[in-house]
Amino acid sequence: MNLTSKKYILASGSPRRKELLTNLGLTFEVRVKEVDENYPAELARAEVAEYLAAHKASFYQEELQPEEVIITADTIVCLDDTILNKPYDHAQATRMLTMLSGRSHEVYTGVCLLSQDKSVVFHDVTTVHFRDLTRDEIDFYINHYKPFDKAGSYGAQDWLGLVGIERIEGSYFNVMGLPVHRLYEELLVF
Repeated sequence: MNLTSKKYILASGSPRRKELLTNLGLTFEVRVKEVDENYPAELARAEVAEYLAAHKASFYQEELQPEEVIITADTIVCLDDTILNKPYDHAQATRMLTMLSGRSHEVYTGVCLLSQDKSVVFHDVTTVHFRDLTRDEIDFYINHYKPFDKAGSYGAQDWLGLVGIERIEGSYFNVMGLPVHRLYEELLVF
C-alpha cells in the first residue's frame, strides 16, 4: 500500500478512531476543533452522518497545506426513524439503552476526506442486534463506563457490547466509529 505520499490529519479526538488508523498503519496527526453538530431536520439517516462529516471537514479547509488530507467522521445510531445522539446525562443514557434493549438498530458512520482540491464523502451502515438488557446491567454499564461521548449511549468494544450484542451485520469497526475497510479503499484512490 502506498499511503505515504500525503500528510493525513485526523480531525477527531476519538481514541477509537486513533486506534483504528494506527492499526491501519497510517501515519497521521490529530487536530481537533469544537464544531456545532446540528443538521437540517429533513435529512435522511445516511445523509445526516455524511452531512456532519463534511461539515466538520469544512472547518479545516482554509488552513490545509497542499499535501494534507483531513479525515473527519461522524457516527449516528438509529432506532427505526429516531436518531440517538450522545446522551446528556445518566437518565438519557438509561432511556436510550432501554429503547435499544432486545431490538435491532442501525449504526451509520459518515466519512469525509478533504484536501485543497478534492473532497470525497461516503458512509457505511451496520445493523446491531441487542439481547434484552436488565436495568441492573444498564445501570452498571452507565455507572462504570460513562458512555456520554458515544452515540446511542454505548461502545461496541465496551462491557455492554461484550455482553449485550448478539450479532452484527456489517462492519464491526463501523460501529466503533470508522469503517476502516471503506476508508482504506477511498484513500488508495484519493
